[in-house]
Amino acid sequence: MIKKSLINLIYETASIQRWNDHIRPYVGFTELDKQAHKMFYAYVLARCEGTDHVDMQKLIEGGLSEFFHRSILTDIKPPIYHKLMAEKGSQIDEWVIEQLMPKMNGICGGFFDRLCRYLREPEYAALEKKILKAAHYYASSWEFKIIYPMNIQTYGIEQVKAGVQHDLKMCDTFDGFTRFERDAFLQDFCNLIGKLRYQLRWAKAVRLPQTFVMGHMLVVAILSYFMTLELDKPCKTRLVNNFFAGLFHDVPEALTRDIVSPIKKSVEGLDAILSEIEHEQMRSVVYPMLPDEWHNEIEYFTTNEFASKIMLGGKVRISSSDEINEKYNDDKYNPIDGQIIRGCDHLSALIEAFMSLSYGVRSEQMVGGYSELRDSYKSKIIGGIDFSIPFGYYDAV
Repeated sequence: MIKKSLINLIYETASIQRWNDHIRPYVGFTELDKQAHKMFYAYVLARCEGTDHVDMQKLIEGGLSEFFHRSILTDIKPPIYHKLMAEKGSQIDEWVIEQLMPKMNGICGGFFDRLCRYLREPEYAALEKKILKAAHYYASSWEFKIIYPMNIQTYGIEQVKAGVQHDLKMCDTFDGFTRFERDAFLQDFCNLIGKLRYQLRWAKAVRLPQTFVMGHMLVVAILSYFMTLELDKPCKTRLVNNFFAGLFHDVPEALTRDIVSPIKKSVEGLDAILSEIEHEQMRSVVYPMLPDEWHNEIEYFTTNEFASKIMLGGKVRISSSDEINEKYNDDKYNPIDGQIIRGCDHLSALIEAFMSLSYGVRSEQMVGGYSELRDSYKSKIIGGIDFSIPFGYYDAV
């Protein structure tokens, strides 16, 4: 089971401000949101390359390896970071592995061993590393295009601009990069996703630290992945689906903004109407940006996102995580554990409330949300996973 120390490490990145020696938007850019945006770019670039060529599990685990690597090293200025890695990379990697080891010894499925391989072996996941490198620079470039007009008078800004352009150009080492560069619609999609970096969670409540929808989606994806590793030999497709379904679960909010649960529950049938509006917006705005052959997968990730489901006879069938364990834990059924993703979504919300209450920033909404979530998961088991354990980490304020 994932440890509290590893969850806390994930959330520390929500407080790491990027470009903090430059003028930037009021909401700023956090490392957590950047890493989330990076994984969306990685997904798109991998699809451009072709999933027959890309190992999507290695892509996910490579992204997580780089995320935790960065979270340990905190906010080192990029030129300094790259110089350090060029001169002392192997020693730094070993130090990072040493720091991560006690935090990760509860993760199942051999994940930590593969993280070590990813950091130590240059040829391990070679294509996936190229994709993640490009995704990293695309997400950084997205940020830089926003802050550049604000920093015309900032010393060295033109050198930074030249460096960003050079780094991105050097990523042209796989076919998917070229396809993405030539597709304005896919770039628009990634720009649309970027709006989620500005959308606050708990919009009606004052709290600390502030977190945004983008970072929340990555937290849910990471937690969902690690929870899925808790299962008895989960199939590869189940692991990959649960990560990306977690990552995509709030994508419609880029079009509708966050509609808080009390509003959805206030009128009978309102939740279903709002869901249909979200789906209509996805069909009219998002899908036209994406290749036709991607639509079914994105729809599978974002429709009934908290329902466990499988593909049977070419059609989506609502199931349960218990039933998937018993009958459908096989790649051919394309399983997704929406119930596990929902549990991780609630865990993320509980932690956000807990952190704010711990800082002494309290409101009726925050206290009520925290208490309701804590009490709901005191003895909840989903698909054989005891969710009361991670919820119990945050059982006192």
